[in-house]
Amino acid sequence: MLVLVAPGQGAQTPGFLTPWLELPGAADRVAAWSDAIGLDLVHYGTLADADAIRDTAVAQPLLVAAGLLSAAALGDIAPGAVAGHSVGEITAAAFAGVLDDVSALNLVRKRGLAMADAAAITETGMSALLGGDPEVSVAHLEKLGLTPANINGAGQIVAAGTLEQLAALAEDKPEGVRKVVPLKVAGAFHTRHMAPAVETLAKAAAELAPADPKLTYVSNKDGRTVASGTEVLERLVGQVANPVRWDLCMETFKELGATALIEVCPGGTLTGLAKRALPGVRTLALKTPEDLDAARALIAETASPAADAAGA
Repeated sequence: MLVLVAPGQGAQTPGFLTPWLELPGAADRVAAWSDAIGLDLVHYGTLADADAIRDTAVAQPLLVAAGLLSAAALGDIAPGAVAGHSVGEITAAAFAGVLDDVSALNLVRKRGLAMADAAAITETGMSALLGGDPEVSVAHLEKLGLTPANINGAGQIVAAGTLEQLAALAEDKPEGVRKVVPLKVAGAFHTRHMAPAVETLAKAAAELAPADPKLTYVSNKDGRTVASGTEVLERLVGQVANPVRWDLCMETFKELGATALIEVCPGGTLTGLAKRALPGVRTLALKTPEDLDAARALIAETASPAADAAGA
């Protein structure tokens, strides 16, 4: 069974969209999306520097656009389940047919602007903790006033809070943590610092008419599958100020019988976690169009009768 996943903020790098725009029709498609949401996705995905695409209001729509574009390049596929990390949940909602592409991009544009405004109130950020015992790390973070904003599994927790709190963490790591790595994000996402964005996003979501998922949709709130489009939207709104439980999503992938996982562009982060947490599950990250043939081959193998029998 194939799982299709979409990464969250921080996965973007300068120029990462450039090779994808060389695919037939891709540049026109992204230009139309840009017009629809009032943001030049082509410019930011090809020419903008790291600081420009670190801006939350830019990074979030850019990531959703890249995910949609790279998934479309795979052709007409029907994964056994879809999921997204943080803003990637909006990408996954589009994969599942809860939202059409333009609605998803309009929603993420409003999400990014609202979260950027919330982040501007206080200087905040996020840092990844590599290694250590999750219970020990969470207790240590709470002692420092930080929030375990992403519990990613595979020995990784992301802490979020003020820059002063994160500086204290860098000087005082939890026992067993090998390294604390600052992330390329502009705020303490999935924490109380994002509360001002929730109301804005709720109003934006109320204007949409979601369909029920056509594919199995796994929510990163708690790893549960969600069958109602209305509930998917409710969870997308609440997620802004609440932790991401990617560890529970991966547990659900395992329970569903996942044998392969493909991460859409800009892939790498979630496949890295899966390699450590889901032994035996084949993984592939879409980084450039050169990865498409290998992804199609993996999809074909996963869908074959032999693969179904092996996963039974």
